[in-house]
Amino acid sequence: MHIPFPSRALIVSCQAQPDSALHGPDAMARMAREALRGGAQGIRANGVADVAAIRAVVDVPIIGINKLGDRDGVFITPSAAAAGAVIDAGADLVAIDGTRRARPDGTSLSAQIDAIHQRYGVPVMADVDDYEAGLAAADAGADLVATTLSGYTGQAVPNGPDLELVARLAAAIAVPIVAEGRIWTPDEARAAFDAGAHAVVVGTAITNPSAITARFRRAAA
Repeated sequence: MHIPFPSRALIVSCQAQPDSALHGPDAMARMAREALRGGAQGIRANGVADVAAIRAVVDVPIIGINKLGDRDGVFITPSAAAAGAVIDAGADLVAIDGTRRARPDGTSLSAQIDAIHQRYGVPVMADVDDYEAGLAAADAGADLVATTLSGYTGQAVPNGPDLELVARLAAAIAVPIVAEGRIWTPDEARAAFDAGAHAVVVGTAITNPSAITARFRRAAA
């Protein structure tokens, strides 16, 4: 399937937790507009309301996700129906959990990807946590593989972006690799591209003022 992002694209993840003053579709739509003013070439957003609000104000591709269920398991777009909801809201492609963990409805990763392709005709990005999961996701039919979940499924948390995983996957599989997770600086984004990433997703370092402030406060302490 056609990948709507150019090589070396910067994608900004516009998400806010329920306890954030920025939580909600209006704030996320405004955040997305500001990201575009800075040169973002795509937006990643969660949930039907946020995706729809962002779609109404931007013309760049949107990666839609639909976080449902228990955060200790598969909760990033856990089913084809969950994917369909954000696609109908305006997402151009959908990101799903691409780990080797059991899916809530008992289907396989390949079955979920096939269902999304057949029902909705959009590319699927698999958010993976390790090298083996990345290989399996490509074999299952994912159109892109992202390193989003590296460090978040029980394994050791890398100190910074998992550039080693980016490089290993880029060398091993033909589908585009998306670097995501713990990218805090422009230099780290550049290093991810140099490691073989087709696109880089940056979230907290751009769109989470409380986390950014806390980093400065820790440095000053």
